[in-house]
Amino acid sequence: MNEIVNAVNSIVWSPALVYLCLGVGLFFSLRSRFLQLRHLPEMLRLIFDGKSTDAGVSSFQALAMTLAGRVGTGNIAGVATAITFGGPGALFWMWMVAFLGASSAFVESTLGQVYKEKINGEYRGGPAFYIDKGLGMKWYAWVFAIATIFACGVLLPGVQANSIGSSLQMAFNINPNVTAAIIAILLGFIIFGGVKRIASFASTVVPFMALGYIIVACVIIILNIGQLPDIILLILKSAFGFDAGFGAILGLAIMWGVKRGIYSNEAGQGTGPHASSAAAVSHPAKQGLVQAFSVYVDTLFVCSATGFMLLITGLYNVQGPDGAALYTGIAGVAAGPGYVQTAMESMMPGFGNMFVAVALFFFAFTTIVAYYYIAETNISYINRHVNRPWLNVILKLVLMASTVYGTVRTADLAWAMGDIGVGLMAWLNIIAIILLQKTAFKCLKDYEAQKSQGIEPTFDPEALGIPRADYWVERKAEEAATGDKAEQPKSV
Repeated sequence: MNEIVNAVNSIVWSPALVYLCLGVGLFFSLRSRFLQLRHLPEMLRLIFDGKSTDAGVSSFQALAMTLAGRVGTGNIAGVATAITFGGPGALFWMWMVAFLGASSAFVESTLGQVYKEKINGEYRGGPAFYIDKGLGMKWYAWVFAIATIFACGVLLPGVQANSIGSSLQMAFNINPNVTAAIIAILLGFIIFGGVKRIASFASTVVPFMALGYIIVACVIIILNIGQLPDIILLILKSAFGFDAGFGAILGLAIMWGVKRGIYSNEAGQGTGPHASSAAAVSHPAKQGLVQAFSVYVDTLFVCSATGFMLLITGLYNVQGPDGAALYTGIAGVAAGPGYVQTAMESMMPGFGNMFVAVALFFFAFTTIVAYYYIAETNISYINRHVNRPWLNVILKLVLMASTVYGTVRTADLAWAMGDIGVGLMAWLNIIAIILLQKTAFKCLKDYEAQKSQGIEPTFDPEALGIPRADYWVERKAEEAATGDKAEQPKSV
């Protein structure tokens, strides 16, 4: 199994995908005149702008649902593996893919809003929807939907569950079989409750868990602030091959930084648009900007906190492409959450190990819930064409089974299978958003024009020459018929 998975992984994660992710992010950044910088104040304002409706969630809830998927084991174990196989310089390339990827996140999430639909009284959208409607390529939409259901329902949950199992065993000596049973029970309670329960759970848990983790990591960094300049210099020198110890793995620093950066922040991967499409907003660009900011929260804040903490304490390992040790700071511990637990325990004895385990439990568990929502949304797309209600029941059972399986399997196999899922989705989605980017930038230009006139932006796809944006056309017709705004937002 390991040999098969690794062979597939080497094909999916060829250098072509690494440079495609960076290149597309750079192109979108240049085309938008670096919206990720220009509109930073607007992003912060929009997070708390919208309210929920009967069909959709608020902008903040959609952000929390997206962060539930973005902020996961990749922010802890993922950073550790990136440094292990790519050296300290991998952290720089994680920052780079986050900065450039924010523009990709804007494009894909704006497209998700443009082509969203109301299905069974709830907003649904994502790459399958915008590939179908925007490109008119139903077969391609089906390929993405099936690949995403397989990735999010089978491959990716195991990575999150495996980190939960190993961290709880290390901190509390809990048997992974017991952990697997607990996760399955809690997961079943959440995913059988529908999108509203998922949104409520995410918006309650995600802000507190992310903020708590960042605060504790920042305390450790502040206590060792004198080392920070040297650490930043080490990261920059390693990122460009100028460090004597890590210069030989420059290519690996880029590959692992981009790979783990995409796994962590998911920019361009195609997962973000699913949650962002559920938001009730007056213009697609609003949620596109909110989702661009979520990439910053994930990588520039949470991942950086983990990376700085590991490098300051020196409790990490780096190995070359031949497996030879280039640096050994924590012998006998496999790359993953154990690095971070050991690092935090060394700074906060009796507390750090357990804190990371608890934080990782919430990070990873909310990500598994987000994976379910993404897979369910793609089943909703399939059910538009061939109504098979039982597919949702099978998804719930398979996802719970893959979570249990991942909890007790080896970390290497779980990560490799997760990488295949991320890579497949990234290939399919990036090609789609390249072909559809004109639509997203029309929305941005329209939003900016209305803001410059001092009016609250609203969306009229027909005026912009955007066909098949059926939800927005129907909404405009409703407003014209009633003389009022359709689906007035209400407080959460």
